[in-house]
Amino acid sequence: MNTKIILNIKSVRLVFASLLCLCALVFISCSDDDDVIESESYFNIEENPTGIVTDIKGVSKSYTVRSNGAWQIVAQENVDWVKVFPSEGKDDGIFKFTVKENTTFDARSVNFAFIVDGKEQPILFRVDQEANVPFIILQDAADGISIPSAEGNVAIPVKANVDWNYTLENGDWLSEVEVSETKIVLLASKNRGDERSTKLIISSAGYPDLTKEVLITQSSGNVILEENFDWLNYGSTIFYTTSGETRMDSWTADEMARGWNSTVSEDAGNQKVVYARTGFLKLGKTGYGGDLISPALSALTEPTNVKVTFKAVPYKTKGGTEDDNNLKVSVVGPGTTSVNSFTVDNWPDYDEDPDSTDIWLKEESTYEFIIMGATAETQLRFLGGDFNLVGVGKGKNRIFLDDIKVKIIE
Repeated sequence: MNTKIILNIKSVRLVFASLLCLCALVFISCSDDDDVIESESYFNIEENPTGIVTDIKGVSKSYTVRSNGAWQIVAQENVDWVKVFPSEGKDDGIFKFTVKENTTFDARSVNFAFIVDGKEQPILFRVDQEANVPFIILQDAADGISIPSAEGNVAIPVKANVDWNYTLENGDWLSEVEVSETKIVLLASKNRGDERSTKLIISSAGYPDLTKEVLITQSSGNVILEENFDWLNYGSTIFYTTSGETRMDSWTADEMARGWNSTVSEDAGNQKVVYARTGFLKLGKTGYGGDLISPALSALTEPTNVKVTFKAVPYKTKGGTEDDNNLKVSVVGPGTTSVNSFTVDNWPDYDEDPDSTDIWLKEESTYEFIIMGATAETQLRFLGGDFNLVGVGKGKNRIFLDDIKVKIIE
């Protein structure tokens, strides 16, 4: 009898101990669960901007996001004049608003919402842009447009936010090829006589005060080659800013069809070391010179003496370091040049001319030489120093070229 009681007591103790252990485990488990607390989503933009106010030109602005969730940026209405990229992301990141130019006469606004983990944030981001006014902009209106004596197209860019039309004064040697919202393309017939000009006038019936005009001048018939490279639009006008400039190997088929070429330099890795800029060219790079070869002087019908004029500027870094500045000239095919080289010493002054545009207008930027006995097969060649400049002088002989003209002389 006593033995049974003792056994029952032991059994009760074991059950009680087991229950205590189980409770402890449950308590620990509950405590662990209590530690897993989901943090609340947040979305902040550094410096806490609430919007953009911009003028008619538009703007691009980047912002840094601090977040711990998936976010979206959603316009409150469908517009095409402002874009955001990227429009979604996760956690920290950067996005950019881009506002286009406003060519309309209306001010415009749009709100953007920020949505984080599916929940819209309480503050909207507003973009406001000013209204524009009526305008007509005619490029080169002040300086005029010069075209060669040969037959060819001339394109006149037009920028306007009103309806317009054009007229020509004494322009029977020009015929219409194309008219669009952004340009006029005319065909100039070959000039076999003296220099001639016509005035192109653009006007709007609803806004007569906006009338613009430009003088188009065609060279006399003795100009057989005239090139200003205005069909090239790469990189920067600033000489020392090389980003965006494009080597001739990468020019488009239409650009190469203009007839300008360059020697493939084996020393420079089989490259054509000529670079397109904004309406002008650069010959050469560090260690290697490049040459420019013109189209043939196909208008000539017999051996003829011609005068070549061109503009050139030597390379100088932003800090003032100067390249070598020797420019060699020669011909491919028949003819003899009056000189073999030039020392191009009209150095740019970046303090006086930070955009490197005024220097092209200076008299000292123009050079000239004569070719005796040129024919329809003759081509011009300009070479910056030499093809291989490694170990030669400063090892750099970069030259900028523009406005090449060939004229028959007596």
